[in-house]
Parts: sequence; structure tokens; C-alpha cells
Amino acid sequence: MTIEGPRLAAGGARPDIQKNTWETLMRSTMMTDGLTLDLLVERAETLFPAVPIVSRAPDRRLIRSSYGAVMGRARALAGGLQAAGLQAGDRVASLMWNHQMHLEAYFGVPLAGGVLHTLNPRLSIDDLAYVMRHGGDRFLMLDEGLLPLYAQLREHVEPERVWVVRWQDAPLDGSAFADYEDLLAIGRDRFAPPRLDEADPCLMCYTSGTTGRPKGVVYSHRSTVLHALASALPDEVGLSCRDTVTPVVPMFHANAWGLPFAATLVGASQVFPGPHLDPASLLDLFAGEGVTVTAGVPTIWLGLLEALRREPERWDLPAMRTVVGGSAVPAALIEGLTHFGMSVIQGWGMTETSPLAALARLKPAEEALPPAERLRYQTSQGLPCPLVRLRIADEAGQALPWDGARMGEVQVRGPWITGAYHGDEGADKFAPDGWLRTGDVAVIDPAGYVLLTDRTKDLIKSGGEWISSVALENALMNHPAVLEAAVIAVADARWGERPLAVVVFKSGEAASVDDLKAFLGARFAKWMVPDRYVVENAIPRTSTGKFNKLALRERYRRMGEDGGDEGVA
Repeated sequence: MTIEGPRLAAGGARPDIQKNTWETLMRSTMMTDGLTLDLLVERAETLFPAVPIVSRAPDRRLIRSSYGAVMGRARALAGGLQAAGLQAGDRVASLMWNHQMHLEAYFGVPLAGGVLHTLNPRLSIDDLAYVMRHGGDRFLMLDEGLLPLYAQLREHVEPERVWVVRWQDAPLDGSAFADYEDLLAIGRDRFAPPRLDEADPCLMCYTSGTTGRPKGVVYSHRSTVLHALASALPDEVGLSCRDTVTPVVPMFHANAWGLPFAATLVGASQVFPGPHLDPASLLDLFAGEGVTVTAGVPTIWLGLLEALRREPERWDLPAMRTVVGGSAVPAALIEGLTHFGMSVIQGWGMTETSPLAALARLKPAEEALPPAERLRYQTSQGLPCPLVRLRIADEAGQALPWDGARMGEVQVRGPWITGAYHGDEGADKFAPDGWLRTGDVAVIDPAGYVLLTDRTKDLIKSGGEWISSVALENALMNHPAVLEAAVIAVADARWGERPLAVVVFKSGEAASVDDLKAFLGARFAKWMVPDRYVVENAIPRTSTGKFNKLALRERYRRMGEDGGDEGVA
């Protein structure tokens, strides 16, 4: 259909009226209400005031509340922060686990016009101090159990005010800290809603800094609301008010993948695990609270699957949708959890993408495939999310075709993708036309499914040919004796680099080098198969629970330099 401009009407109608009518049509007549987090607060407390919010305390008690109470407390927190002198754009840091009070901060700080800066307590003191200084944090809220950590941190930073979330009755050092509940008491009935703009910043999170200093990503009200809307769509996480959601992924890690916001948007019940992330505690929580949606990194679910296999009769789990991301998901993990009624959806993203950028929800054609063929799509990173544009590019920056064969760096853009880092750092992370360069390498098939082959820094170049460490890891973790596996490059005098496999066996299981080689040899070309294997009791983790390949490369650097022996050490 073609829309034409105004014509002179037959019978001598006035052209100025025609022109004014046309100009009116060319302007939107929609309301221009902004996308701000107060809309989520109002909806939750108005439509879902009695829906439960449950938190497991450090002493393992279950603390029960509701949206009506939590959102009222979020407003009191906003009022308390205003009384403490918070100004628009001020950063309020949180050093807390997953629980109700952290959810209150998710909304209360932005409601007051501030920016919530979630801190990762697993970072080194040096990195924690750096991100607080770099982020310009003015205030801090922290869990009582993290006071020993703060005792080390306060030698390097000095927030203007510190409030402690109390779990015990022991007295606080009144000169250094204040009680979080006292802050809410001050703010109750004193909150003066500021005028919020959807472009205002509301949250800040720093990258894990595995290849350098952490970089700050600042999220806007608009990006956060749009990310929540997209996450809740049926072909994404698919949330509704009938769900009970448990974010196992920490609330300090990319906003718990946006789940608290999406759950609040639709009025889903939320159940928080606190600091208790061991398999038995999580399974008790899932079974006891009827959790239907959860999310976390693969290392969490590998341990959980082992617990279920050891004691299959102990837990009566509801049908659960399990979003697994942060690193590639082995096929054996998907098949194993499915056996226990947990449908696994692999997600892909990063701090810079809020983080959801792609999700392995299959289209009908792939869903209808036989199980073995369908699994190939389930172990992909899936399809780009609505409103996210995704491409792969070669080393020269040229876009590559979606042919399922050509590998290139994944680049993305969209309304919840960062366009710059805090402090204008990391300009090299953006292509000349503004697309975010993710550092992930992938192929995309003609149907649009993204399959990561590696991180650019983790690819192994052996004899001039690229080897995917991720593909080798996933294959090894499909071996019946292997619990975890990480593959890194070590120097080789002949080939430049060769893959080294670091494996962790399941309890009571083992395999020989020849067995592991034969297992991989049936799936990869001979030159891709690692010559060397090392057995560990555990693979080191990053602060966000991923395999720490940087630490492994440092640990086994000399193995490559010295030549080393083939075999399992």
C-alpha cells in the first residue's frame, strides 16, 4: 500500500485544510509515556499484592513476604535514600546475595532516581575496590554475613554511608554502619517520586574482567523494561503469573539475567536461594516451593544432576523450565535433566547485552525432528531474541553469510545492548558502525540458529588450523565418566599450539587416556584430538561460576614449554 500526499479535493475544497489534515496524520497520536521501572512496581502491587516472595536466610529459615509488602518497602527504601541525600544519578552499591532485600534495592534505588551498582563478592579485594571507585559509588548496602569482606574492602574505599541487612540480633558498630531496617523506617511515608525519564540510568554492573580490568555497563530504565518484556515472551523464557521463579544466577551478575524484573512485570512468584547454592539446598527449595522456572550457569546444574542421580527418590520436582547460560551446555546435561522433568533452554548473552541476546527455543520444524537431530539445535545458542540484531564478521569486519559453515565474530546491536562502557573505555569493543563486538566466535545456519564455536581468546590454532575448545569440552562432558572438562591451548614446538584437556571424573568413575582419545576420535578429525590430559578434583571457576581458563593456562603453561608427556597426570 502506498500513502500519497494531499491532493486538491474535487469541488474546490480548501487546500490548507487538506494540508493540515495530512500533517496531523504524519505525527504520532500515541501517548508518550516513558518505559520506567515504576510501571512494574505499580502493576505488581496493584494486581498481584498477595503473590508470594520467598527468601532463604543465611540460617536457612524461609522468610515469606508478598509483592504488596516488598514494593511498599521498596518505596520506603527510596524515601530513606532521599532523606540520606541521594541525588539523581548517584550510585548505590549492593553487596548482597539473592533475597527479598536485594529485590527491594532493584526497585527502590531507581525509584529514588539513583543507580543500583551490584557488586560481586567473589571478586578480589583489589577488583572490588577498583569498581567501586571507578563506578563512583556514594552509598553501600551489604549483607551482615559479608561484613568480614567489607572489613578488608574499607581499607581501600570509604562510602559516605553503609547500611547492613541484619540476620541476627548482635549489635552493630554504630559509628561505621546503620541498620537497613532503620533506613526504611526513616523513609516510610517520606518518598517523593522524582520525574523519571526512560533514558535515565537505573542499574550498573561490571564485567568479570577476565582479560583486563572490569568494565562498567550502565542500563537505562527503557532498556531494562524492554528486556523484561522480551524475556517474558512465549518463545523466550515464557513467564506468566502462573509461574514460580528462582534466579539461581546471582543478582550481582547481569541483574540475575533480568529474571527479577521479568517476573515482577508478569506477577510471577519469586523464590530466592540466599547464599545456599549447593545441589541439595536448591533441590529442596525447588521441590518445596513448586518452582517452575529457574536459571544459572552449567556448573550449577552439573552438580545438581549428580545429586539427582545419587538420590533419585529424594525430591519430587515440579515440571521446570531451566534456562542455562554463561557457557556452552553439554548435550549430556540436557538429556540428564530432561530425565528428571527439567526442560533445558540454553541462553546466550553477556553483561553488555543485559544479558539476553539469543535463546534456544526451537521453531516448529526443528522441534518436530527426531530426538538426536533436535538435540543439535537444543545445544546451539538458538535464535536471536526479538529486537536484537545479530551478525558474524570476519577479521576484516566484513559480514559473513548465514550458511552454517563460515565462522566469524558475533556482533550485536539492539535497544538493550550497551553502546559504550562507563567512562568511555573499551572503544575497541565496538565496530566502526557501532555494533558490539562480543569476542565470541560462531556460525549461523540458514534458519538463524547461532552455534558458538569459541571465544576469540580461547580458539586453538594448531598448524595453521583452528580448533574449537568449546566443541571438545562439550564432547568430553558427554563421556559417561566425565563430570567436567576444560580445554586450553599449550605451546607446541612443531604445531605452534596443541589442545590440553583438563578433566574431572564423576565420583567413583575413571577413564584411560586411550579411552578418552578414542571417544573424541569418533567425533573429531585426528589432528583436533588432544594429545595430553590432566585429571583434577575441580576446575577453577571465575567469580561468576564459569571455568577459569586464564588460571588453567597459567597453571599449565610450562607443560607446553617443556614438551610434557602425553597422558593423564
